[in-house]
Amino acid sequence: MSTLASAQPEDPTLERSFKGHRDAVTSVCFNHNMKQLISGSLDNNVMIWNFKPQLRAFRFSGHKAAVYSVAFSPSHFIIASGSKDKTVRLWQPTVEGKSSVLKAHTATVRQVTFSSDGRQLMTASDDKTIKIWSVATQKFAFGLMGHQNWVRACGFSPDGRLGVSGGDDKAVKVWDLNSKKVVRSFDEQGGLVNSVQFHPDGTCIASGSTDNTIKVWDLRVNRLLQHYKAHSGAVTSVNFHPSGNFLLSSSLDTTLKVWDLREGQLFYTLHGHEGATLGANFSPAGDYFSSAGADETVMVWKTNFDRYLEDYVAPAVDR
Repeated sequence: MSTLASAQPEDPTLERSFKGHRDAVTSVCFNHNMKQLISGSLDNNVMIWNFKPQLRAFRFSGHKAAVYSVAFSPSHFIIASGSKDKTVRLWQPTVEGKSSVLKAHTATVRQVTFSSDGRQLMTASDDKTIKIWSVATQKFAFGLMGHQNWVRACGFSPDGRLGVSGGDDKAVKVWDLNSKKVVRSFDEQGGLVNSVQFHPDGTCIASGSTDNTIKVWDLRVNRLLQHYKAHSGAVTSVNFHPSGNFLLSSSLDTTLKVWDLREGQLFYTLHGHEGATLGANFSPAGDYFSSAGADETVMVWKTNFDRYLEDYVAPAVDR
């Protein structure tokens, strides 16, 4: 609970809606400089949306099939996209939209994500593998094999030493990227794993699954820390607020939800999209978040509740 009456959070507010995709939007990501937002879609395209009203959007065509994941490098002016066409493209986010193609996998690429220093790219695929790439050379570095089915989600730890992955074998695996071996496997998932992410402090991971639940695992003691019966439909994405105090989730049930991880409870339920929400992402500073809808729309929300974080004094809790 907050110690200051004046520190009550405000509700998130819808700031912008972007329309331009011709099919469901699958993935969204902010540029680290907060001047642009990118999205991928089942329409095979990547779009760049500019926050300045007078600047038009860019449409990048190149993929031959649906785009399932997009990511903005945290340190370089470069975009990655992963597609059903089995390739990863690295784009320059300029009007020309030049791209290079990585013949990445032998099946659909489900996720692309950069390391926090922007030097490496991780990709997850239906070919049951996770692959790591050097961004500078655009060359394959190494692969991680251990999943028994499609890998839908992957991510780096904040320090870049570990990786996490999840997929249709209902397992969440934590990898040592030096030894390239699984160091922990959380197999008690009730459904297929659609999304995984490391907590900003690197001590926990969150997963979202087709059994409508979110789970938070503590890597220090290797146990389930929190388990939310989160949605009335499959959870499509989970994303930590940069403070580590909140988690954002999207779902086939059309809602976005914000979870207060300190209190272990639902904080907000947001209704904006007219169909399933297929992805959601906080901005680098956490003051905004974006959502991807099956209604072909990208929405940008002002967080608002992060204003009271600095006034929040965590109660002493024995865990």
